[in-house]
Amino acid sequence: MSRISPCLWYNGQAEEAARFYVSVFGGSVDFISRYPENPPVPAPFKGGDVLMVEFTLFGDSYQALNGGPEFRFTEAVSLSVACKDQAEIDRYFDALTAEGGSPGPCGWLKDKYGLSWQLATQGIMDLYKTGDGPGIQRMMAEMMTMQKLDTARMKAAFKGETR
Repeated sequence: MSRISPCLWYNGQAEEAARFYVSVFGGSVDFISRYPENPPVPAPFKGGDVLMVEFTLFGDSYQALNGGPEFRFTEAVSLSVACKDQAEIDRYFDALTAEGGSPGPCGWLKDKYGLSWQLATQGIMDLYKTGDGPGIQRMMAEMMTMQKLDTARMKAAFKGETR
């Protein structure tokens, strides 16, 4: 396990969510711990229910905790994925927004569990690092019109090309 791992809070769907993320991105479910008999926590959990799932995506470790209904995900935290190309953005976007997920502005989305994600190609992220203020401004203006990012349109906007 990594020294620092995001711990994602679920209300009974920790194992389901971990297996879903592994099915989308590849990786592995590494360990599942269960609540002990007579757990020292209030309902809804009972002995034998899944407590924590450790899983790996792209070599990084994550934890999914069944903590109950007290907390929900917000857009204040999202997982950002550096995609290889537009086809990878398309594939991940479709998988994460399926079955109750929802697209948001500027390449953000929520999956069916309410977790926020950002999908962009590494090429787009590299353009932000160029320091080219006018190009970045044009690219950002184009991005503001999108839900799922379109890499070709964003690169064209960066270059000042109209499409």
